[in-house]
Amino acid sequence: MNSDFTQGSIFKKLVAFMIPVLGALVLQAAYGAVDLFVVGRFGTTAGLSAVSTGSQVLNLVTFVITQFAMGITVLIARYIGEKKQKNIGALIGGSTVLFTVISVFLFVVMVLFATPISTLMQAPREALNLTATYVRICGGGIFFIVAYNVLSAIFRGLGDSKSPLIFVAVACLINVVGDLVLVAGFHLDAAGAAMATVLAQACSVLFALGLLKKRKLPFEIHKHDFKINPHCIRAMKIGVPLALQECLTQISFLALCAFINRLGLEASSGYGVACKIVNFAMLVPSSLMQSMASFVAQNVGAGNEKRAKHSMFTGMGIGLFIGVFVFCLVLFKGDMLTGIFTTEQGVINQGYAYLKGFALETIVTAILFSMIGYFNGHDQTVWVMVQGLVQTLLVRLPLSYYMSIQPNASLTNIGLAAPIATITGIILNVCYFIYLNKKMNSEQ
Repeated sequence: MNSDFTQGSIFKKLVAFMIPVLGALVLQAAYGAVDLFVVGRFGTTAGLSAVSTGSQVLNLVTFVITQFAMGITVLIARYIGEKKQKNIGALIGGSTVLFTVISVFLFVVMVLFATPISTLMQAPREALNLTATYVRICGGGIFFIVAYNVLSAIFRGLGDSKSPLIFVAVACLINVVGDLVLVAGFHLDAAGAAMATVLAQACSVLFALGLLKKRKLPFEIHKHDFKINPHCIRAMKIGVPLALQECLTQISFLALCAFINRLGLEASSGYGVACKIVNFAMLVPSSLMQSMASFVAQNVGAGNEKRAKHSMFTGMGIGLFIGVFVFCLVLFKGDMLTGIFTTEQGVINQGYAYLKGFALETIVTAILFSMIGYFNGHDQTVWVMVQGLVQTLLVRLPLSYYMSIQPNASLTNIGLAAPIATITGIILNVCYFIYLNKKMNSEQ
């Protein structure tokens, strides 16, 4: 079931692994859009607000868990490269215990503190109860949501990116049916959307477990593996810095939204529309980063550092090729893209204004994310966290705030903060790349 990344064409194998990852990310982006669409058509305005706000909470939890689980992906790939498959069983067993504890914690917080969380998110008064209900129901099913992300991390570590794509496709299909039945049919509004989300994730987890059981695996899992052990602690050390960075980054995006909200309704709406386009524009670099981690980790485990470096540069080439096309589309046809989501000319113009400033990000991110994937594959996740926090907290956020308080504040200037922060990150990562390679050469 596992793919051997240590030999053969880097380009072909990287693209073949990346495409299903990209497909899964596209479906995940569409997943949330379906909830909003169905509730918007068949629910209430308050329900639409509840889903919009509640899904931000759920996205925060999901993104953090995904990054945390990256430690499992990297370590499995490393063990495969080192021909130490016998360690994988202990890693999965220990990680199961660890993520169960995390799930219990999230369950308690989201179920018992749903209303305070919704208040903190500044949910409108008329939508507060519905938002709290949405968060509470999703919290009740958090075990399935966490399990789905952990199982996907396991499969990607084994070099199998196609199975997670199937999992999310199954979840999407059930979510659509669930939304139509519970929201359109039974008129359960935001609560129905939350139930559909949990049901979809539960079915996806059962499907993934069935697939895992049927496959011939390169390892065995025993009862004594289900305990906190050195392998899961090692995975945690890789994943914790990434999870912390993701958590603070997501919080910073909420702060950025608050800065722009002060500029008026058109600016706020325009930024919201632009963010939808940005999310899709970032899918290719994101899929490259996730794929690179598995690819590099396996080659590092096999002692093939030269091939690991080559894969990073190949990833950059792929990302830049697609990035230039996306750059031209966003910069020159941004008004057409924003026009897909709204007919209000003022909102279209404001959304396009932000995209003009942001456009360069579609190119430079390809370089940055390939480097981050390379460092993740080398277990250098503490550095990834540090450079990420420098970019976000010391460059992008202060610069965005400064641009937003100018007398004639423009979304274009605020949008420029993103590529400036990324270029800063590239400079930092190039310096660290040189340092890391000197260190590895001296140790040989």
